[in-house]
Amino acid sequence: MTRTCPFLVGIACLAILGCVTVVQSQVTLKVTEGNSTCIKAELSASFSITYDTANGTRTVMVPLPGSAVVGVASSCGGDGRSPSLVALFGDGHALGLSFSSNVSLYSVANLTLQYNLSDVSTFPEANGTDVVTVETTSVGMVARVNTTYRCISASPVIVAGATVTFSNVTMEAYMTGDDLSPNESVCTADQSFTTAPPPSPPPPQPRLHPLHHHSSPQPLSPPPGTPNQGSYSVSNSNGTVCLLARMALQLNISHFSASQNKTIQEVVNLQPNQTTSSGSCDPTSATLVLTQGSATNLSFLFTLNTTSNRYHLTGLSVVAAWSDMTAPFNTSNSSLDYLRGSLGRSYMCSSEQTLAVDQNFSLNTFHLQVQPFGITRGQFAQGVSVGSGQHVDSHRRGSCSGRPGSHRSHRLPHRQEEEPCWIPDHLRTLTHNLMCINQHPIPYRVHYF
Repeated sequence: MTRTCPFLVGIACLAILGCVTVVQSQVTLKVTEGNSTCIKAELSASFSITYDTANGTRTVMVPLPGSAVVGVASSCGGDGRSPSLVALFGDGHALGLSFSSNVSLYSVANLTLQYNLSDVSTFPEANGTDVVTVETTSVGMVARVNTTYRCISASPVIVAGATVTFSNVTMEAYMTGDDLSPNESVCTADQSFTTAPPPSPPPPQPRLHPLHHHSSPQPLSPPPGTPNQGSYSVSNSNGTVCLLARMALQLNISHFSASQNKTIQEVVNLQPNQTTSSGSCDPTSATLVLTQGSATNLSFLFTLNTTSNRYHLTGLSVVAAWSDMTAPFNTSNSSLDYLRGSLGRSYMCSSEQTLAVDQNFSLNTFHLQVQPFGITRGQFAQGVSVGSGQHVDSHRRGSCSGRPGSHRSHRLPHRQEEEPCWIPDHLRTLTHNLMCINQHPIPYRVHYF
């Protein structure tokens, strides 16, 4: 969501923001109430921001400087407010994190980035002078209550027109003392998975997911059936529907099992009757966030090329806190190229597709129709099979191409074919030794909510 009015007022010019050559600083930020600390964060962050100029668009890389300070809008919560940390920096720029919690977990529920286009040292030749505010609810920072969230690895968060990349993060909210808890919830990217080889070959399974890391996940039970289709929508601030989606979704995550002390592969069907949708729309980007209780959060980012009037799925992120995980799982990828369609048309595919995100997460889609831009009267436009250019009969099985010339549908269980599995270019080095369905089937653990 993009707003042209600032969410903070009275921000002084604290320091002039540096250029891309400035080295990232480690910043310590604390929110206190009286003599008690409720939020403490030690982190580095950088911002990739795209803005309009007279000659097109320009992207700048901006670090969070060591001179950043905690703003007066920060709060420990109460009186209907969520705990929040707001860091002020540069000439009218700010980064805000608000938190939420249930009985066992807390998370960054909302990230807000504010940048001032009139800061010519940071945004040279910008068309406007607005203070722009963008925000997202898909952040991926989750920890168990009374533990410190730790993530040393670089973790990008996609927010309309910008990407915030965190690194070297140690942070705790809802603190009970002035110091960070010695108990940690470690992000997925920092975890090192090791798995002992299975004692005997697993029984054949009918389904392949072509991206999993080198460990051998252990079988527990058969894969689940085809998930149910759900209908989801996003509306803009005036109530107009700006994104529509109908799809059945299945999450495939490799994680370390608390009960077995080894890496397993878990497949979960998203349950539409337990899932809520939210998101935001802008002229060139649209976000759909699907939340199933407190256990699963799945976010899609679509972008539109205004020159070609074509869109595609750019980003996918997931946060999962399933019962057998040693720590909440989160991962994201903002350089995807799936589900390509034309402005004013919906993308359709009734076949099963596997969207590879990284070596530990893939998303299977079934009976999919999505339109992130050009919605009229709150209804889907005519569906087109991207890649073939032909209209799709939603009841016909066949391959669908979200990326023309490279993607084919996942093989059906009864088709034991020997042709090579498709692997995305950006993951080919991670999966060069994987075989197809009839050679090394991969076992699953089934989990329902």
